[in-house]
Amino acid sequence: MAKQTGIIKLKGKIGDLSFYKSKDGHLAREKGGVDGDRIANDPAFIRTRENGKEFGTSASSGKLVRDALRPMIMRAGDGRVTSRLTKVMTNIKNLDATSVRGERNIGVAIALPAAKELLKGFNFNIRSIFGSVLYKPFAVDVATGEVTVLGLVPTNDVAAPAGATHMTLRSAWAKIDFVQGIKSVEISNEFNGPLDATAVDVTLTPAQAPTGTGTDVYLLMIEFFQEVNGIQYSLNNGQYNALSIVEVN
Repeated sequence: MAKQTGIIKLKGKIGDLSFYKSKDGHLAREKGGVDGDRIANDPAFIRTRENGKEFGTSASSGKLVRDALRPMIMRAGDGRVTSRLTKVMTNIKNLDATSVRGERNIGVAIALPAAKELLKGFNFNIRSIFGSVLYKPFAVDVATGEVTVLGLVPTNDVAAPAGATHMTLRSAWAKIDFVQGIKSVEISNEFNGPLDATAVDVTLTPAQAPTGTGTDVYLLMIEFFQEVNGIQYSLNNGQYNALSIVEVN
């Protein structure tokens, strides 16, 4: 893969070269690789097929999480969240010590404490790391999904971006079945307040527990707004908003 330079940027194909635009800029690559039919059938490529199948499982599991949390990710996500989450799922899949190669999957591995730790702390917006935005300790009740932040003083405990006047805190409790591919999520009430020196106790509680079985995933999100004439506007299209998996059970 090579980067295109110069004033004129090409798109399309010229001979064996393909020109295209990606998040990394205008790129060019040469046609190559092994024929797809050979990869699918040749015994020499059995390891390739196994790796491909496991990668597909990891990608599907990542999509399951993203689909469950899409309303929140749309407000606090970055352009590379898909690839970053797939990488985490791949590392979790690698902890499956019982399935044969090619069949290792997240549904088996996620039962392990080490796998849950890999998922815990995942930030959906790499531009705004949750731990670098909210400094105040918080507690998660895994039985009710309730998240509490006691004695929060925004000017001391929140690293707000320039121009922000208000913030909103919201939590979620998701139940994700990586074996069946089923998910359910319940989002809490929201706390909205000014970024001032007033201490406040914040309690975020989902209306009910998510349905079904699977892995319990708890999230916390902080959004920033600028108030103009009594109306709060999302700051810079959510670039500074943070969303993180704060507990996995």
